[in-house]
Amino acid sequence: MSRLYGLYAITPQIPSQTPRTTPPPEEGIAKASFPPGEGLGRERQKARGGQRAKIGAFCDTLLIEQVEQAIAGGARLIQYRNKGGAPAERLRTARSLLAVCRAAAVPLIVNDDLDLAARIGADGIHLGRDDPDPREARSRLGPEAIIGVSCYDRLQRALQAQAIGADYVAFGRFFPSATKSLAVQATPELLRQARRYLAIPLVAIGGITPENGALTIAAGADMLAAVDAVFGQSDIRAAAAAFDALFHAGDCDP
Repeated sequence: MSRLYGLYAITPQIPSQTPRTTPPPEEGIAKASFPPGEGLGRERQKARGGQRAKIGAFCDTLLIEQVEQAIAGGARLIQYRNKGGAPAERLRTARSLLAVCRAAAVPLIVNDDLDLAARIGADGIHLGRDDPDPREARSRLGPEAIIGVSCYDRLQRALQAQAIGADYVAFGRFFPSATKSLAVQATPELLRQARRYLAIPLVAIGGITPENGALTIAAGADMLAAVDAVFGQSDIRAAAAAFDALFHAGDCDP
């Protein structure tokens, strides 16, 4: 059985998308006192810089805890997706997530950023239409790396991706999605066609929930990718377990 099956949990793009159990330590910005005189601006900037670092560390800790919960619930792959963060913050978070995933023997995939994936030694990368060629990713990350490619609603793109060495392809969105609200619409029939012509695993993404995921599995999906349906829930472990159960149902075994 391929290791590329089951729940593919994608981290929220920005930390504010994660549900908070305790408020971040923002109070210090407003309450800090500054000495009068010329040093006021420098002192204020220094305090704010330190406060941003504290908030960043808080969000990292929260995200790491949530990824641990998703893995405990049955997530088989984790994707780190953050297109808007500062490079140093993204590097710090990616390294922390990699340590968590390695400890659990769960692959960590980096979204889009080949340099980041190579720098931390990630298990793989997920590439979109405007990202580096999968062959370049293979050259930089090595023969064992997991290379995934977004194919939207295009079977021909998936065939091309397979031909140049992709390890999986992703189709979608399949259902209304807050994360991919403007993405093209894909259908279960596309998965059925892809299953006939492709030998690599298929990922369904876009509005996937435990309530509708069985439809895409029945059509041929090997993995279900989700953001909010996992990380936006109050009980992340239970949300992940609900996805995982779909792959153990008698009529949905991969």
